[in-house]
Amino acid sequence: MTTYFRNWLLGVPTQVEPEIKPKQASEAPEIEVVEPQEEDGNDSDDGYDTDRPPAFPAINSPQRASGPSKTANVQRTAGLMAPPPVPIRISGASSSTAATSSNTLAPLTTTKVVKKSRKVALAPGHSTLDWANLKSSGADLRGGVRNLLRVTPSMLKEHNKKDDAWSSFGGKVYNITPYLPYHPGGEKELMRVAGRDGTKLFALTHAWVSVDMMMDACLVGLMVPE
Repeated sequence: MTTYFRNWLLGVPTQVEPEIKPKQASEAPEIEVVEPQEEDGNDSDDGYDTDRPPAFPAINSPQRASGPSKTANVQRTAGLMAPPPVPIRISGASSSTAATSSNTLAPLTTTKVVKKSRKVALAPGHSTLDWANLKSSGADLRGGVRNLLRVTPSMLKEHNKKDDAWSSFGGKVYNITPYLPYHPGGEKELMRVAGRDGTKLFALTHAWVSVDMMMDACLVGLMVPE
């Protein structure tokens, strides 16, 4: 404005500024579209996908290096859920060790221990063969009994002397007096069943022996209740 008044006073023609016409609304600005050039796969530096967010923490970051490893986690988990140890049976373990642990107990057995009979030296002429010859000789081995008797427990109890000994085996009563010197276990052992039932003791000492075959000539009766 100051310049205009100064030029008017001095008579200097003023320069008329050209009129700026406003742009018409129909004239739209041009937008230059730049298409990205196709890159060859071989020109890629590391093949990194720009659309994928970066890993956090980074793969080579100190946070990942100092973190717990998968192996440690597996070992920790395995330690918490470890199964109980398998019991080991040790052969020949002592009784004190077997009492402290039920896994090392020896299996129970139901085998009955049979006490072996003790044989004694018999007098000459009193072997098993001599007894067989005595039975076949026809000698009276029943002590004067001709017919089989009905023997009660009280009657059997009366015959408990060495010169008059009866015993019951399997419900049959035998006169064991003549067999005393032929008994392989000795007279004292056989007198244990004199005047009573000797079935149980006979089965414990020599169950393989047949009483009927050994003492058939000494049979005197059958057991009956009172």
